Amino acid sequence: MLRILGNIVIPLVEIEIQAIRSQGSGGQNVNKVATAIHLRFDIQAASLPERYKERLLQLKDSRITSEGVIIIKAQRFSSQIKNREDALNRLREMIKSVTVPIKLRMPTKPTRASQVKRLESKSLQSQRKSLRSKIGEE
Repeated sequence: MLRILGNIVIPLVEIEIQAIRSQGSGGQNVNKVATAIHLRFDIQAASLPERYKERLLQLKDSRITSEGVIIIKAQRFSSQIKNREDALNRLREMIKSVTVPIKLRMPTKPTRASQVKRLESKSLQSQRKSLRSKIGEE
């Protein structure tokens, strides 16, 4: 079981984990040992609440395919166990990010004092500019 929050849990059966060979340079075992982890998580088939599924599908994240599958490749560590934990933690953090409720913006109005201050500065600027004009024009 992958625990996201207190009551939100994902069974490991819903997460497809596959060991693959890591990219990049390596040591003696580079062509023999599959240490990287390829994690696939189908959002549509998950046992998550519907509101979290919808928010996950709306995320603009390159790890989410057009079919609604999260693909995470973990190859940070040279150990398969650590990479598996890393991939699960990254999945947990992605799902946890959509559980935070969206904060609605409350539009504010400028205070009366700031409006008066703005108008005074505008009139002061206007006076300065009018004093710059030539005397004979008026």
